[in-house]
Amino acid sequence: MPSSDAAATEPALVAASFGRQFYVRSPTGAWAERVAVTRGKRTDVCVGDEVEVRLIGPDQAVIESLCARRTTLQRSDRWRSKLLAANVDQAGVVIAGDPPFSEPLLMRMLMAIETAGVEAALIVNKCDLGEATRAIAPRLAVYRALGYPVFEIAAGARPAAARAALRDWLAGRTTLLIGQSGMGKSTLVNTLVPDADLRTQAISAALSSGRHTTTFSRMFDLPAAIAADARIIDTPGFQSFGLAHLSESQRMHAMRDFVPLFGRCRFNNCRHRDEPGCAIRLAVERGDVDALRHRLYVRIDDDAD
Repeated sequence: MPSSDAAATEPALVAASFGRQFYVRSPTGAWAERVAVTRGKRTDVCVGDEVEVRLIGPDQAVIESLCARRTTLQRSDRWRSKLLAANVDQAGVVIAGDPPFSEPLLMRMLMAIETAGVEAALIVNKCDLGEATRAIAPRLAVYRALGYPVFEIAAGARPAAARAALRDWLAGRTTLLIGQSGMGKSTLVNTLVPDADLRTQAISAALSSGRHTTTFSRMFDLPAAIAADARIIDTPGFQSFGLAHLSESQRMHAMRDFVPLFGRCRFNNCRHRDEPGCAIRLAVERGDVDALRHRLYVRIDDDAD
């Protein structure tokens, strides 16, 4: 039961967000899930946040304060920043061979994830499409060599095998699922959370969004039989992913293949482009650093200038 003190606040977890409306729940199940709004014009709340709320009647609440975050993931352009999730332990970037995933978009997502201090993995979906999956295999090998876990699944065609492959990785953690549109992320969510569509419809009705089920971020608890003590946060699919909130140094340090070579360039302010004596350019020429990743890094860096 909620506190009997009318002035008291209750701890809550933000389970969904849509614009300036949020769906919150009690961490202990002490009160029913409900819609919440922020005090004043505050907009810096996102899915995964731990907050203090004041309950209003049987189905509404006001978010009074935001607790300190362990991690925060966001994307941004020159004009605004969008919070994606807070307090996540890891992130799975969902990609596929059909349609072919965008490696520039993948690299941008990984840069944001790495900079946030969150562990990242690649979830390769639609692996039942053999020819398409074989076509991207050389690129997957590059990311495996960099130390990223790579899970190859077919959430739609082989759901039980997909759940088994991800079970240990998901257990005991809060995982952000992120990816470009068309990679089958919604199918994966429904594979992991069999009643995800029903839950989403309930949240959508409560928020009066009337929007498609993938237009807002939301958190789901996974059934214990699928993964113990596990939660996922599902985000809308992306076609672009801005990194305006990252500095040039942060972008560089998010490149795992660059980091061991830092300090070896002739010039301290080397940008790893055409400068003479660039250790990273030399590593590209030797084949020690993937040439495509280097080219894409330069393109991303140019976009930020």
